[in-house]
Amino acid sequence: MANATDKKSPIGFWASTSEKHSIIEDVQGVVAGSMLAALGVTMLSAAHLMIGGTAGLGFLLRYSVDISFGAAFFLLNLPFYWLAYKRLGLVFTIKTFSAVALTSVLSGLLPKLIGFSTIDPITAALFGGLLIGCGMLVLFRHRASLGGFGILALYLQDHFGWRAGFVQLGLDCVVLILSFFVASPFVIACSVLAALALNLTLAINHRTDRYIVR
Repeated sequence: MANATDKKSPIGFWASTSEKHSIIEDVQGVVAGSMLAALGVTMLSAAHLMIGGTAGLGFLLRYSVDISFGAAFFLLNLPFYWLAYKRLGLVFTIKTFSAVALTSVLSGLLPKLIGFSTIDPITAALFGGLLIGCGMLVLFRHRASLGGFGILALYLQDHFGWRAGFVQLGLDCVVLILSFFVASPFVIACSVLAALALNLTLAINHRTDRYIVR
């Protein structure tokens, strides 16, 4: 029989185990990952670069029609939540929805709070891609993602053992090919560099057999 102390213990909210994050740890992870990703997006946007995934599609819409990146990114991710719910569960879907929403809001706010008077496109590609990759890495380790292709990449890794970073890299290449219709070759080359920085960060650092906490 559990004693009174056990009944009062806030298991799950504050307490974590070697196999599971606590709720407060997950909240911190989702917020931190979204902040890093939004800062990376801000750097890429300041240099007029793009990236792969639904974020890349968001950039394509931003550069071609009158819509903000945040609004485009949020709307593009809506169709993927059903796959997330059916294949990866309700908790994953809620955390991913929260991360996408927070990243969308922050990507609209940060340009008003942080300004880049001068930013080299290659530097923006390397640091922006790395920041987004680190943000996604944090989210992946808390069983969340930035939606879209990230959901598909995690699903394929969980069910077929395909490395999430390499799956997303292939999908990103498709988006970058589409960017030839709205960007110069130099901008596309820098965008490819950003995609490589992002996906190599994931491919090298995200392995389920090395990190087991859920």
